[in-house]
Amino acid sequence: MRREVSDDMEASPPQEKARDAATAHGAWVSARDRLVWGRDGIASLRATHWLDDAPREFPDTPGVWHADAGRAVGDLPSGRVLLPVGDEHREGQVLLRGFARDGMTALRVFDPAAATDRGISRIDRFPYTPGDTIAATVRLADHTRSTQAVDGHVGTSVYGAEVELDIDGVRLCLAAQVRADGTLFLAFSDRTSGTESYRFRFLQLPAPDADGRVEVDFHRAYLPPCAFSDHYVCVFPPPQNRVSVAIRAGEALVR
Repeated sequence: MRREVSDDMEASPPQEKARDAATAHGAWVSARDRLVWGRDGIASLRATHWLDDAPREFPDTPGVWHADAGRAVGDLPSGRVLLPVGDEHREGQVLLRGFARDGMTALRVFDPAAATDRGISRIDRFPYTPGDTIAATVRLADHTRSTQAVDGHVGTSVYGAEVELDIDGVRLCLAAQVRADGTLFLAFSDRTSGTESYRFRFLQLPAPDADGRVEVDFHRAYLPPCAFSDHYVCVFPPPQNRVSVAIRAGEALVR
C-alpha cells in the first residue's frame, strides 16, 4: 500500500462542503481527530530510523533494517520486506512505512500504543465562531528559500504564492506552497505561539477564484505532526509567516 506524504502536508481532512458552517466545522474536527488518534494516525508515530547500507536492529522495531536504492529493506520474522517511500507493511500491531528526505532513506514505525505511552490524548482548540473568515488575495510568486526542520536539517522549499490579508488592521503577506490541484498550504506562527498555542501551525486553503480571491478560515488551522511526536521532521514557517498578531482560532495545543 502506498501513502506518500511529507511531514509538512500530513495533515488536514478535505474541506467540507456542508451548508451549515458549524456543522461543517464539527465534521472537520471529527475527521481531524480520526486522522490524529486513529490506529495508525499521526500521534501513533513511535520512531523514525535513518538507514544506511549496514543492517541493524532498532529499539521497539521488529526485524533488521538497511537502505538499498532508496528503499527501506527489512528482514522480519514474516520474511523480507522492501519499502519504497510511502509503502507500508504491517507486522503484528506495528505499521512500518518507508520515508525519505533529500536522498536519505528512513523507516517509520507506527504503534497504536505510542500516544498513550507519550501521555497525550486530545487537542485543545480555540473557541469557534461560525462564519468568522477573512477575505484574502492570492498572487503567484516563485520563491525558493532555505528552510530549517525541527531536527535542525537545512533544506529548501518552493513557495509559489503569497496570500495577502488583514488581521486586526495589520496587513499580512504569507508565503504559501501550491499543490497540483491549485490548493494552497502554509505554515505560520503568531503571538500565541509557544504560550497559548504550539510554536507553529499549518493551514490549507482552497484554490483561489479567477480573480485571485480566497476566504481564509483560521478555525481550520491545525497542529503540525511534530506536535504529536518528536520523530516527525516538520519545517518551520518562513520568516515572513512569523507574524506579530494573535490568531486565536483553530487547534492550539496537544494534551
